[in-house]
Amino acid sequence: MVDPGEEVSATLKREFSEEAMASLDASEDEVAKIRSQVNSAFSNGLEVYRGYVDDPRNTDNAWMETVAVNFHDEDGSGLAKFKLSAGDDAAAVRWVDVDPNLELYASHRSFLELTANLHGAFWSNGKR
Repeated sequence: MVDPGEEVSATLKREFSEEAMASLDASEDEVAKIRSQVNSAFSNGLEVYRGYVDDPRNTDNAWMETVAVNFHDEDGSGLAKFKLSAGDDAAAVRWVDVDPNLELYASHRSFLELTANLHGAFWSNGKR
């Protein structure tokens, strides 16, 4: 979640960094190098959605809004090299292939579909 007063882009980098470095026993120099790599990987994001999302926490008087950003790693040299580990709020974090049959929370599946279509990747709405 975005902390009060925090920019969405800063939140995305912070959350990814937490998961990428959660299991590391790294020196200060190694952490600085990783932070530099994360900053580089997160320098060119493309917003794929901004606005209201269908979410079970929504009520008549309060609702969730979100920003979905795609940071595309075409050849695996940017983000894919990071081994993800559960941090304080992402118990099941892991790399997975884009698949329309993934079971995801709330509107997250539609964000993946938008991103797959953006890159011309295969996406089928039919269940297997």
